[in-house]
Amino acid sequence: MPNTLLRMEDIEKRFPGVHALKKACLELKAGEVLGLMGENGAGKSTLMNVLSGIFPADSGRIFIDEKEVFIRSVADAQAQGIAFIHQELALEPHLSLAENIFMGREITGSLGFVSQKAMNREAVKYLRIVGLEEPPGKKVIRLSIGQQQMLEIAKAFSLNARILVMDEPTSSLSEKEVQILFSTIRDLKARGIGIIYISHKMQEIFEITDRVSVMRDGSYIGTRITSQTNSDELVQMMVGRELEQYYVRTYNEPGKVMLEAKNICRGDIVRNCSFQVRAGEILGFYGLVGAGRTELMQTIMGLDPITGGEVTINGVKTQKPTPKLCREQRMVLVPEDRKLEGLILEKDIMFNTSIPVLGQIISKLRVNHKKEIALAEKVVRDFSVKASSIRQKTLNLSGGNQQKVVIGKWLLTDPSIIIMDEPTRGIDVGAKAEIYAIMNQLVSQGIAIIMISSELNEILNMCDRLCVMNRGTIVAQLERADFVQDTILHYALGGANS
Repeated sequence: MPNTLLRMEDIEKRFPGVHALKKACLELKAGEVLGLMGENGAGKSTLMNVLSGIFPADSGRIFIDEKEVFIRSVADAQAQGIAFIHQELALEPHLSLAENIFMGREITGSLGFVSQKAMNREAVKYLRIVGLEEPPGKKVIRLSIGQQQMLEIAKAFSLNARILVMDEPTSSLSEKEVQILFSTIRDLKARGIGIIYISHKMQEIFEITDRVSVMRDGSYIGTRITSQTNSDELVQMMVGRELEQYYVRTYNEPGKVMLEAKNICRGDIVRNCSFQVRAGEILGFYGLVGAGRTELMQTIMGLDPITGGEVTINGVKTQKPTPKLCREQRMVLVPEDRKLEGLILEKDIMFNTSIPVLGQIISKLRVNHKKEIALAEKVVRDFSVKASSIRQKTLNLSGGNQQKVVIGKWLLTDPSIIIMDEPTRGIDVGAKAEIYAIMNQLVSQGIAIIMISSELNEILNMCDRLCVMNRGTIVAQLERADFVQDTILHYALGGANS
């Protein structure tokens, strides 16, 4: 059995008005990946900040190799072999790879001057460990985000790190970069390094971790062996309630057909797709990456060219849907990538909520600021957006609060049909529960919702009916009574509809 590398006991931390950590505990073994999960505000980052010396604990004990250590600064943590790779990477983009690795510890020659040649030579050793085949003199700004992540790990190696904390390391990575990162993590495990992996992505937790520890409200809740637990149990530990209370759905008899698509085509990407969605129901769309779900909805919204078929929106038929027609017929899209397509991150909440309703707040070329403020405050109030004010930049909101602003701003247009593309992607479990409650409220008001999701649990628990796609085609349409996880996966993988 691997030795216990790190043990944190009864860690307490208070800030003005906030009891951030309440006798929090953590145990990490050598050569394992320990997942650390919890809602935003659960205390994960605070506990790791204590471990990495960013601020000291008020009380509690930390042991490394069963010997008590005292960590009061980042230097103390580094001396104990602890490295923290933050979600926002701490690299200087205009310096070279080698200069970033040895920043603050530059290698000097006999005359006391920095030796770039020596630093480059040493940097290559650490870059090779993480599989980063880039020249050490290359500027960081020319690296991809995934390569920058590898550089941070190489830097940790140069510090002789034995304990590596990774905070949401895949948040900006492509799928290919994620797999490269996971390969590197497995190599680190083989070297006996202990890794604390903070994430809210269940799929990754089950793919890369050995055990999972859960925190809630600043306290340690428990640890599970990853292979012996499931997402339902972890979610229940995180939110502190049964899963049935987590997915909020009240099922009512659906109303009239609000949207009908017949034989929709977009070249070879979307092929002969037909479906209906009715008032007061959630129609789910499930499929693997590349199945064509997003492309189908973008075609229906007129964002991509339609090459065949017909769309009927609230009784209005068209073979050439346009964004203007969709808006006029009160159909809106909450996009998959809220940061790229849903918000202007450098602008505040009020600016973002005003964009869809410019016609309501501009009269005679003048902006009615009183109404603009009232609408923004309505979104913040109705959707419990946690923000300092409506003047806060959306860049500085959590993922869940960003998503609530995106949904809220489109609801200001009084839609009757809402297409939600991956509405809970990249947000913590608490925020997910809030989004589910919002969706339930909307369908209870008679709004029709189409939900694209890659999470089977939310498909199974939130949808009235389901369309499964594979390679641009709807291969199955299922009623709620026919929802079986294995059956849905069978269709998504290209199995025949028997």
